[in-house]
Amino acid sequence: MSAEERSARQVLPGSVSFRPESVNGHHRNGVNGHVNGKADGVPPAPLHQGVADGPGDVWDARVAAALAFLRRRLSGQYEVDDFGFDPELTDGVFHPILKLLYRDWFRTEVSGVENVPESGGALLVGNHSGTFAWDALMLTVAVRDETPAQRHLRLLGADLVFRVPVVSELARKSGVTVACNPDAERLMSTGELVGVFPEGFKGIGKHYSQRYKLQRFGRGGFVSAALRTGTPIVPVAIVGAEETYPLLADIKPLARLLGVPFFPVTPQFPLLGPLGLVPLPSKWLIRFCPPIPTAHLTDAADDPMVVYNLADQVRETIQATLHDLLKDRPDPFGL
Repeated sequence: MSAEERSARQVLPGSVSFRPESVNGHHRNGVNGHVNGKADGVPPAPLHQGVADGPGDVWDARVAAALAFLRRRLSGQYEVDDFGFDPELTDGVFHPILKLLYRDWFRTEVSGVENVPESGGALLVGNHSGTFAWDALMLTVAVRDETPAQRHLRLLGADLVFRVPVVSELARKSGVTVACNPDAERLMSTGELVGVFPEGFKGIGKHYSQRYKLQRFGRGGFVSAALRTGTPIVPVAIVGAEETYPLLADIKPLARLLGVPFFPVTPQFPLLGPLGLVPLPSKWLIRFCPPIPTAHLTDAADDPMVVYNLADQVRETIQATLHDLLKDRPDPFGL
């Protein structure tokens, strides 16, 4: 190995070599766990990507790529960061599956991609809706596939996500971490794009009659995290998720029995059983609004009035943008 290659593989300042005793109980799966989620600066390719000289070589290339992927997974030659994010698995498995919904089922259109920073930390704040959180997943695809820098979006998830055994592991692998200020600040200070939905369960669990009406943003913890790190806040408006599972009722006694925030009754669920989990094919529009700078307000991170006013500005921006997008999409199930 040349001196240049050895230098390129050195741990960056602030990076943590992933050891069995590392954060969140994840074990070492490769070399250094860089926070930027890339191996040697090159994002992993999807499984189907390969070089083919002609149509007859396409499947050979795909099979070879799949076998190489399996070899790396079985031999542990892949990287995760100290939050558990696995960029190769995300780009090779998770995103190709989600892109089928994103492109063919929801027919998603995106605007304002120039407002997503191509480098450095930023906080993307979106409206939450739709009973099941497809909007968060579709936003990660939009950031990865539609923006010029094709960056990964690191979502902040509710505690409930990490109490469900299989879902917890998949969430960690795809880059989700617990929605707390220390984790958010750490990610943004290392130059990551962080995504948050301040409405939480109030947003996804609201009745269909309240669609596209933003719920309360809580105590503005996301604003404090952005202020402390001086990172810009990018409001994001998402239209389409409200119609995927129109919430008609909430069976509260059953929700309390199961220990969940709400138990939804939709046109599909629970009447259709497992088929009720298939979302309706609504037309989606996503718009990234101009970023709101915070670098000049770092000293006011603990000022409740500054935090409240900035959170209110973000909320009003998203609400106004939702109204504009709804005018562009009069038919939820139109082309």
